Amino acid sequence: IRISVGKMMYGGDEIGALVFDLGSQSFRIGAAQEDCPKAEIPSFVGVLSDGTLDTSALEPGSKAGNRINGNTKYFTDVTSLRVPRKDKEIINCMKDGMIEDWDLFEKIIDYSYSKCLYTEAQYHPILFSDSPLTTKSKRENLVEIMFEKYHVPALYLCRNAVLAAFSCGRPTAIVVDSGAVHTSAIPVHDGYVLPSAMVKCPLGGNFISSQCKQFLAVCPITFLQESNIEVTPHYMIAKKTPVKEKEKPIWTKKRTLPEVTNSWYNYMCQSVIQDFKHSVLQITETPYDEKIVSTLPTSHYEFPNGYNQVIIIFSL
Repeated sequence: IRISVGKMMYGGDEIGALVFDLGSQSFRIGAAQEDCPKAEIPSFVGVLSDGTLDTSALEPGSKAGNRINGNTKYFTDVTSLRVPRKDKEIINCMKDGMIEDWDLFEKIIDYSYSKCLYTEAQYHPILFSDSPLTTKSKRENLVEIMFEKYHVPALYLCRNAVLAAFSCGRPTAIVVDSGAVHTSAIPVHDGYVLPSAMVKCPLGGNFISSQCKQFLAVCPITFLQESNIEVTPHYMIAKKTPVKEKEKPIWTKKRTLPEVTNSWYNYMCQSVIQDFKHSVLQITETPYDEKIVSTLPTSHYEFPNGYNQVIIIFSL
């Protein structure tokens, strides 16, 4: 099949390939011939077990114990992940942009095929994008799992920087990739990444979220310093009363809440911070100028507990 649209040309066979794009914050899956992913699910997995921690699922040298033996339940989709349950831990299968816990990674793949794609793995070739920082051993382990467990007919691992360059019609480019855990500048030459010239900075979306949390906690122009009001996750709120702008929120806490783990509570608080970040932050189109920033429009934001305020849109 060869289709020409203007100066752009598409050539290829419709073989029903699937695209998997795994990141530190979310996992995107879809069909190769479509423009947008079919689904985007968290890279976090809820693990509920009455067993004990075991490190056998991790690679040698890893200190984290994420695999759990015993009567274990896994929660992968967004809905079940955010339901409060006693002793449910929230664990990310990724670390530093690479797969760390392979058992949880397989749970995400299982959910993707059964609940998102509604197909079986052996029927579709896979294009799997991975980070240029991924080590050879992890890439080999990924290939082994996809072929031996899921029996995919074909698999191609491609650096995400190369795919980003190709999507813009550029075989040679410098790709700036800013994710959840780090930001990197990756040179691509004729479709190949130049590893020796990559530059990595350990600042990303999670750092911006932490700065937002710090701002809400200590900045004198916010309500939190004077009223001593903490960020409250949605699950804790039974009902709330509408209040005027900048007034103290009036809300009632749910009575029948289970005793949740710190990891799950922090995950829910982080979701509130992320919603705040997505609502009031933007990237400046020009170099920072205080006069220009002061003319930006404001944004009215309401927190889950009912507190609301018109906030100046922050520029990055």
